[in-house]
Amino acid sequence: MSKQPIGIFDSGVGGTSVFKEIEALLPNENTIYLADSANAPYGNKSAEDILKLSIKNTELLLSKNCKLIVVACNTATTNAITTLRASYNVPFIGIEPAIKPASLNSKTRAVGILATKGTLSSELFHNTTNLYKNDVQVIEQIGEGIVPLIEAGKTLSSDMRALLTTYLKPMIDANIDYLVLGCTHYPYLLPLLLDILPNHVKIIDSGEAVARQTKTILETQHIINTQPKSASHKFYTNGHTEVMHFLLNNKYVVEYLRF
Repeated sequence: MSKQPIGIFDSGVGGTSVFKEIEALLPNENTIYLADSANAPYGNKSAEDILKLSIKNTELLLSKNCKLIVVACNTATTNAITTLRASYNVPFIGIEPAIKPASLNSKTRAVGILATKGTLSSELFHNTTNLYKNDVQVIEQIGEGIVPLIEAGKTLSSDMRALLTTYLKPMIDANIDYLVLGCTHYPYLLPLLLDILPNHVKIIDSGEAVARQTKTILETQHIINTQPKSASHKFYTNGHTEVMHFLLNNKYVVEYLRF
């Protein structure tokens, strides 16, 4: 079973940021990545629709013999992972915005979070935020329009800069010292974010933590692949392949798959 692949799914290309962290930490692991770009973004959909899409993605990855599934989508995690874990007999790794480290380490007692509507409105997000925010002001901002621009290959465009400038202004005015990225698409915005934000603001995403948790679960379940060989990485999308090719630095084959 250890040779079976890790399955990873996202509403589109953003979860490739998580794949890169997993590949770096677990170089022996085979992976299958599923980009549901035809239905991106998930953030504006109802909880019922997000669950249906997450089940569809999960069952496709299980049909390809995945031993563990990483839900590389904040919106899908916060709306569907509890049901997925109760319904299928494989481990699931989810992604939550890193509110805890931001709140615990903030010196200005103000942190910003940029996320989708589906994440910010979820019960899981609110429970986590209420648990850790203490006396910290949390400035929430829905990243309306960001995911479609990334999916269209306009990650560092003037349109994206204009959106981010508008979204970040209230956070800068509140003197945040941490910005939490609550969507796996958003790490690809780092060049713009670093340019717009004051130098003292630290940016946190969950990719590295997800990779560490994946390793822990693989070891605990005794399904980690310890054989040093050339790992296989397969990428499927029901959208255009060009953007994913670009984000993966043209290192891998990306196949179109209708699902």
